[in-house]
Amino acid sequence: MRPTIESLSRGIRAREISPSQLTLDCLTRIEKLNPTLHAFITVLADSALEDARRAEQEIFRGKYRGPLHGIPIGLKDILDTAGTRTTAGSKLFEDRTPVEDAEVVRRLRADGAIILGKQNLHEFAYGGSCLISAYGEVHNPWDIARLAGGSSGGSAASVATGMGLAAVGTDTAGSIRLPAAYCGVVGLKPTYGRVSTRGVVPLSWSFDHVGPLTSSVCDASLMLQVLAGYDAGDPASVDMPVGDYTCGISEEIQDLRIGVPRAFFFDDLDPEVAAAVEKAVQIFRELGADIRDGIGLEVPTDRTLSSFESYAYHKEFVARSPELYQPGTLARIKSGEKISAADASLAKKELAASRVAIQKVFEGVDVLLTPTVPISPPRIAELQRNPENLRPAELTMLRNTRPFNVWGIPAISVPCGFTSDGMPIGLQLAGAAWREDVVLQAAHAYERATEWHTKIPELAPSPLSRDLPRDP
Repeated sequence: MRPTIESLSRGIRAREISPSQLTLDCLTRIEKLNPTLHAFITVLADSALEDARRAEQEIFRGKYRGPLHGIPIGLKDILDTAGTRTTAGSKLFEDRTPVEDAEVVRRLRADGAIILGKQNLHEFAYGGSCLISAYGEVHNPWDIARLAGGSSGGSAASVATGMGLAAVGTDTAGSIRLPAAYCGVVGLKPTYGRVSTRGVVPLSWSFDHVGPLTSSVCDASLMLQVLAGYDAGDPASVDMPVGDYTCGISEEIQDLRIGVPRAFFFDDLDPEVAAAVEKAVQIFRELGADIRDGIGLEVPTDRTLSSFESYAYHKEFVARSPELYQPGTLARIKSGEKISAADASLAKKELAASRVAIQKVFEGVDVLLTPTVPISPPRIAELQRNPENLRPAELTMLRNTRPFNVWGIPAISVPCGFTSDGMPIGLQLAGAAWREDVVLQAAHAYERATEWHTKIPELAPSPLSRDLPRDP
């Protein structure tokens, strides 16, 4: 069974578990597994152990900061870290060393989290495979011949194998939820504007979200509690109250209205994915939820604005150093080159209208339920032999997640089964804007009724140490 922040933090607070030993265990796992999985780009062993010792001393002195105090986590290498390079998976940023932490990193440090290092990703987060990175492709811990998903693939792989208790990723079209589904972990994309993106290398300002990848739904709520909140320095941040996400998470879900939009989201599913999701629907029905099947949604598919914004950020870099990009990334960036400002402005208005329109759906339901990803993880070698198939594969993999970035509403992926060849399957649940509490409640109810989240890959080492610490 995979260890959780929820259980380990209780032991840390009671001084039954040593943050130093816990951090050392994670670093040992990284040393063992990273050469195979390519989950980390930069490992901060020395500073992580130093921070862990400091956390241990603070806790022994009664200065406990909260559930993340002494908990080792990883960061997608697109989040700025003061004094530590942030590469975005690209040779272009190989030596880029920020002078300030991203806002979410600052919040994590303030709460006592231990930063293990920076995690691998699809170059500049512009893809869903993690097959394109200057630091090697990320491999799936359940089958190293397959994709881990992207763009937060290193983050998902690390959580799945206990190389960290959690990770922070970004999600512009599904980049948290897709790899979470493929690696058998939990991935949460909050409401647009709920979590600051200041200090995050952008892919598309109108669609970028920051959120956690964890081993359990409760852990996702603990992470979100720290990450969420208004940031006056981020133009996209919205000043909305942040409640206690853990308070009502265990409440029963009788009469919770769950909408199942069949059209689009259930098209052309792998049969084993379809069967697992139908079983999940039945479990919700048995838990007392009101299943409202076949509701209709107008699904946005236009990518004009995201392409325009991606090119706008990279324009000067492309003109100056095109050779430092991976060819596939450069081609995707340049796809936005000819989009006019007028077309982008129109797309921006359409985006705002779609975010208003989706709220009306939640007058009739509380949660939407779909498969996270329509297909099982493709094999790396097949896509490397046939690179022309990569983009079509990614568009299929991201098909069910992308609309929720357009709508800007909270969505989570939780494990809901395995294929016959042992690959994880993800279930996606989404709610109205700012209702992360409802999404977490529904996801937690499903998680308690199943055991999928307890499974770990065979290559993962034995459970994390629970050695008793000595008083420092």
